[in-house]
Amino acid sequence: MLSAFGLSLLFSIALCVHVVRTGAAMWWLAIILMLQPLGGIVYLVAVVAPSLAGGPAARRLGQSARQSLDPTREYRQAKAANDQAPTVHNQMRLARAAAALGRHEEAERLWTEAARGVHAGDPVLLLGRATALIELGRFEEALNLMEVLGQDAEVGRTPQAALALGRIYEGLGRMAEADTAYQWAAGRIPGLEGLGRYAAFLARTGRAEEARDAVAEMDSRIAGANPRFRREGRAWRDLAARALSPG
Repeated sequence: MLSAFGLSLLFSIALCVHVVRTGAAMWWLAIILMLQPLGGIVYLVAVVAPSLAGGPAARRLGQSARQSLDPTREYRQAKAANDQAPTVHNQMRLARAAAALGRHEEAERLWTEAARGVHAGDPVLLLGRATALIELGRFEEALNLMEVLGQDAEVGRTPQAALALGRIYEGLGRMAEADTAYQWAAGRIPGLEGLGRYAAFLARTGRAEEARDAVAEMDSRIAGANPRFRREGRAWRDLAARALSPG
């Protein structure tokens, strides 16, 4: 009868065979063999289960696990795709991946390159570049783009655009306009980014009690949410909490 060690070894070997046959990243071999049996379990959750289940929830779970283990994976893949074929789609994908890693100058350059010719007025590209400019503190340039975007009432006045405007107005010291934009976006954007950014704004502008109420609301919504939402929701809740307790 096989011992626990023997079973763990067979389990790991089977997963290593899966890695080689499916063309998965070779660093999975080290994780599986060096962290038995935990490494194999992680591989099952991140790679095998999503491929078997095929549903969106399983895919998101796998993506989350892969992102935690290899945070630059999406950036590397996006860069390789863009190097091979610098299409607008690939430039957008790489810009988002760069922004996720805090590489906002690179993201702004990519958005700019994508928004040329017939794509110069594309609302997704304009908002993407404006968001990168906000992260770089270039608020006047971002506002110019948002004013162009706002000329189209259908695509230029969305909750995401309002949130960007709130951040721009705050950066420019136009607090009354920032408050209006933040508040409108907070009640309409799915998830907790809008409410989290608005709560942080409230805290930064001396409205601590309102900010605490918003944080309490976020805590309540996070507690009743599914696990995937909780992780993202806590990030925005923590953004607001840090504004309430700076330093």
